[in-house]
Amino acid sequence: MSQPSWPELKQIEEENRHELVIGSMYSKAIEESGIDPFLFSLVNLNYLNINETCLTSVPDDIGRLINLTSLILYSNKISSLPQTIGKLSKLKILDLSRNKLESIPDEISALGQLSTLNLGTNMLTKIPSLVKNTKLSILDLSHNQFEEFPDVCHSELIHLYEMKLNGNNIKEVPPTIGQLPALKMLDLSDNSIATVPGELSDIPKLKEVNLKGNKLSDRRLLKLVDQCHAKQVLDYIRQSCPRVTGVAESGHGGKGKKGKKGKKAEHSESTNHTSETIEQLCHKMEVIHVSDSTPSVKIIDGVKSVRPFIVCCIVRNLNFTPDSFKKFIQMQTKLHDTVCDHRNSATIATHDLDLLPPGDLVYTAMPPNVLKIRPLSRTREYTGLELFLQLQKEADELRKEKKRNIYSGIHKYLYLVEGKSLFPCLLDSTERVISFPPITNSDISKMSASTKSMLVEVTSTINQSTCRSVADALLRETLQLGVSCTADQVTDPEKVNGRMYQSLTVEQVKIVDIEGSLKSVYPARNDLMFEGSQQIVVVRK
Repeated sequence: MSQPSWPELKQIEEENRHELVIGSMYSKAIEESGIDPFLFSLVNLNYLNINETCLTSVPDDIGRLINLTSLILYSNKISSLPQTIGKLSKLKILDLSRNKLESIPDEISALGQLSTLNLGTNMLTKIPSLVKNTKLSILDLSHNQFEEFPDVCHSELIHLYEMKLNGNNIKEVPPTIGQLPALKMLDLSDNSIATVPGELSDIPKLKEVNLKGNKLSDRRLLKLVDQCHAKQVLDYIRQSCPRVTGVAESGHGGKGKKGKKGKKAEHSESTNHTSETIEQLCHKMEVIHVSDSTPSVKIIDGVKSVRPFIVCCIVRNLNFTPDSFKKFIQMQTKLHDTVCDHRNSATIATHDLDLLPPGDLVYTAMPPNVLKIRPLSRTREYTGLELFLQLQKEADELRKEKKRNIYSGIHKYLYLVEGKSLFPCLLDSTERVISFPPITNSDISKMSASTKSMLVEVTSTINQSTCRSVADALLRETLQLGVSCTADQVTDPEKVNGRMYQSLTVEQVKIVDIEGSLKSVYPARNDLMFEGSQQIVVVRK
């Protein structure tokens, strides 16, 4: 076997590591001689990240890395993919965003385990049918050159819950879109859509739809899209937009205004009789609207090239016990391993708000030798570079001591920042670093069993929806742990068998740009949409 020309590859082989990140520091080497062929002999790799290089094509040998579960190739100059991509049967995450792709091989349909496909910001006009990619959950085709809707409207895609098609030139939405059973978020903004089929309202779980920036011929719908929430838009589409199939939804056809009014009155009466009972027999999450005294998070442009997405909120009136606090920390670890995909898709940070000075926060990025943080459970301050090297040293020592081939704890996430010229960080109002995602928080804002108010921070490299979904999951689990000062004990055994129902108070936090203009707020009205048998009611004030 040939020897590697890149030192990093030799180290990967010797230590039997399963993750490899190739950043901009290798761009010159790739330009001169391409990717070191030795890389494709590392068949135990399950995570490969090549970003911000001059790579123009993916070698055929990529198909040899049969154990890959994540292939991250964003921000390169890739114009084509080889057919051998179809051999990566274990692949779950494929990110080819911000490249120069003009086509995708049909073999992508062979990726039966694929759950996240990000092809945003390329030059694509079409993609193969994804009907066989039945585990697909997230699809991002934003900012391409599509004129026709991609072939994704199939009832077989039972896990597809997020689809971004914004920034294309799509002219029509097919009526078959109503067949997608799990779709919750659909972004069709900034296209050339003139009419919307009524079938769009048939999607049973759709909660967030964005149609802004289109050439809608229905002026009433155009006004609703610009001024109203998704629910009002969907209600109008259900009642007023023509169905291509000509079949009206049950309860909406041939009844006239009287029928609709009668139905609305019946619904209102039912709601009045049951709303109080529902609140009593459910876990309750109370969302407080952001106020002038609530700290905002100012996002600085520099972090957008490193880890651009963030949401925050505040949880008030906490009442931990030593046992419930331990369970809370264990819950965060579990979420990092599940919904956060081992911190590859998102990272959660929680802070004791009372330990932070009043004032707004800043989300930015700094060079590794400039960032300074006192990490969790450590007594001194480190630069980002010092911390990285220290953790790497500790990881190697621990691995040799335990005679293991893999890292553990936070050490196993070092590859996520390895080779980066900037490290993301969250600063308090005195410019102290309180968070260095995805690695660690600062000890100065460390949570404890005595914490009463908690700042929640979720960051991601993928998209804002991922942050929101993870934050939703964290708040749901926190509510059900029962860590609030208030809980409603219902004692009627005929109703709920004496079950204790919990409450949680959540305060919105705004994300603003450097000029103070609002970018987002969490939780918004379309967040915290808990479904199924979770017995949670959300009260917004």
